[in-house]
Amino acid sequence: MSLKELIDKCKKGDRKAQEQLYRQYSNILFGICLKYSRNKTEAEDSLHDSFMTIFEKIGQYKSKGSFEGWIKRITINTVLQKYRKEEYLKVVSDNLEEEVEVESVYTEIGLQTLLKYIQELPNKYRMTFNLYVLDGYSHKEISSMLGTSPGTSKSNLARARMILKEKIQNKTTKAIIGILIIALGRNM
Repeated sequence: MSLKELIDKCKKGDRKAQEQLYRQYSNILFGICLKYSRNKTEAEDSLHDSFMTIFEKIGQYKSKGSFEGWIKRITINTVLQKYRKEEYLKVVSDNLEEEVEVESVYTEIGLQTLLKYIQELPNKYRMTFNLYVLDGYSHKEISSMLGTSPGTSKSNLARARMILKEKIQNKTTKAIIGILIIALGRNM
């Protein structure tokens, strides 16, 4: 069945077509949910909510542009909508005018570890970091999506980068200390 036929059947409420659409796109959308969520359970809830919205609004898809892009946008908006309602996404401070550059730290850090560090960021920092760094949105677009100002978006991004840098440096330092302890233990 072609994608167009699948979408048409979903528009008519065909459960088998919805199931097929879910199987076809759930892994891609789960990846998006996971990077915006604090943990796997929260990501699973967001994936469920996203598909509910996709099936509810699929009649609005007019076959213009990429269907995958359309459902990805719905997924991002669904996740962001949850966090917009939470109090700790509100403005911390608007006083950072220029983007702070954080020097990069060389380390071999696994993707799972980096994802864990990103998930541990406070919501406002995690959302801003993901939207800017991973999804390529501008600070103006992010401020509109999160209901903040571009200055707050820049500030949140700078703080997210600083927190991630510290976590990576701490991991690197611990790894070096561990290697030294092993090496010293062998020489004793």
